[in-house]
Amino acid sequence: MALWKETTTPTSSNPLPPAAASPPERSILDQTPTNVVRRAKPASGDVGESVIAANLSIEGKIEGAGNVRIAGRFKGDVHIDGNFNIEPGAHLTGQVLAGIVIVGGELQGNIQSAKRVDVLEGGVIVGDVKAGSITVAAGSRMRGHVEFGWEDEKTSRLIDGK
Repeated sequence: MALWKETTTPTSSNPLPPAAASPPERSILDQTPTNVVRRAKPASGDVGESVIAANLSIEGKIEGAGNVRIAGRFKGDVHIDGNFNIEPGAHLTGQVLAGIVIVGGELQGNIQSAKRVDVLEGGVIVGDVKAGSITVAAGSRMRGHVEFGWEDEKTSRLIDGK
């Protein structure tokens, strides 16, 4: 079956052979996208990752399931059932509630009830942290109150996925 109907014919004003002539006209019913990228659906337990790119600055609120990675600037609260990553050079002003939080950039706000928090070299937290466990790399900075090793109801739900 042809994808289009050829309606052009070479004329004296168009000395090119049919293959080199302008593309043939296609009816709307015959058109099929040729640049569509199809991706496999994630498995039912598998979640995708959302990214805020380095050149973006966004204000709002992030909620939902899945992993989120910030490389740009975000102002607002983050409440996700998944992992949250603030990359080096990124900046977040707001509260964070997520399963695992990795801070390589700067966070001005509190981290609440995380299963684990990793502060990478160069990472900065200005705010309170409450987590099941915390790892702090040399060269990172923090100003605030830290509680870890205590499990509460919210942390249990994030760990168990309920």
